[in-house]
Amino acid sequence: MSRPTKFRKVDFFPKSTCFIPLGKPKCEVEEIALKIEELEAIRLKDIKELNQEECAAKMEVSRQTFQNIIDSARKKIAIALTEGNAIAIGGGNFKSKFCKFKCLDCRNTYEINCENDKHMCPSCGSNNIVCNKKTGSCENLCK
Repeated sequence: MSRPTKFRKVDFFPKSTCFIPLGKPKCEVEEIALKIEELEAIRLKDIKELNQEECAAKMEVSRQTFQNIIDSARKKIAIALTEGNAIAIGGGNFKSKFCKFKCLDCRNTYEINCENDKHMCPSCGSNNIVCNKKTGSCENLCK
């Protein structure tokens, strides 16, 4: 029996989650799924230019696991670029310090950084809020 997958820490979520080759309708191209943690690995290593050990520490995984994640991401991106496939970013096994909250007083839904932000509704100032995801990262606020 295999070990359960450990959740990878992710600090970045893209605004755009689908990339399609220019001039091709989405329905005509094959879609390659790039996991959120794979994008995070690319961001840390190739954009932030951190070494493998620093990347692994930021994602809270071993160096070998980080290498497996980035190898998978690079292969998927290379296939998409060379074969003209779309890239859909989403899913995976990750945790984040960002969490969606809902104010029980004004019903506003918003996202906060559980580690740094005040646990108060930005619209009405109420402390009567709950985590929409109930991820455990905000366990003191999840009801």
